[in-house]
Amino acid sequence: MLRVKLSVVCVSLLATGALLIAGCSTAPVDKTASMSPNNIYAEAKEEMSNGQWERAVPLLEKLEARAAGTPLAQQAELDKAYAQYKSAEPAQALATLERFQKLHPVSPAMDYAIYLKGIVNFNDDLGMFAKYISQDLSERDQKASKESFESFKELVERFPESRYASDARDRMNYIVSSLAQYEVHVARYYYKRGAYLAAVNRAQLAIADYREVPAIEEALFILYKSYDALGMVQLRDDAKRVLEKNYPQSEFLTKGGRTIDSPWWKIW
Repeated sequence: MLRVKLSVVCVSLLATGALLIAGCSTAPVDKTASMSPNNIYAEAKEEMSNGQWERAVPLLEKLEARAAGTPLAQQAELDKAYAQYKSAEPAQALATLERFQKLHPVSPAMDYAIYLKGIVNFNDDLGMFAKYISQDLSERDQKASKESFESFKELVERFPESRYASDARDRMNYIVSSLAQYEVHVARYYYKRGAYLAAVNRAQLAIADYREVPAIEEALFILYKSYDALGMVQLRDDAKRVLEKNYPQSEFLTKGGRTIDSPWWKIW
């Protein structure tokens, strides 16, 4: 009799344990299940307006699924890309935008999608120390800058009347100047370390590939100084003559180079 009672107690305990485990494994309640698409969007927009980008993303994903095939779903996808960008998740933002472009090639919001793609690359983060160091765009890896330029170029060519076209053109001009300055930054790096031939090559690259940007002045000066260090008198004099002709008031000549010997981390 005692053995039977113990068996009953054991079974009872096992059943109770199973119920507890089942209760613990219950999936979280989806609070959006009873919400309309418009209400989900309103809540996502409120999270975004409060800077809660990470909380907005899953709401927008729910909305994409719930309102699939509607303009609201397209808007949710674009807002999700922006929220991912603001959450310092540029790779996810770019993936979302590329998916949008493939799925909605004739969307009336295509100009914004292309513009946002350019912005994401334009503001590609420097990393965890970005807020604490002074580093110019021209001192960064230029892959993102070039991709940003291509997006802005696509925008102004396909949608010249877009509300975003003017800003895209300004950013394109800045990127071109930045790319030229990057070549000069590398040329200066080589010059400071006595790699004069390498400095010549990078300075010449900047001069050949870019026109009418401020960096060309310093590129010519580095060319002049590098040829001088190499003992290449004729080429040195030619570089100096071109510099004097194009920049007659150049401080690089009058002051001996105001930045060529400055620390690498200073902004121009």
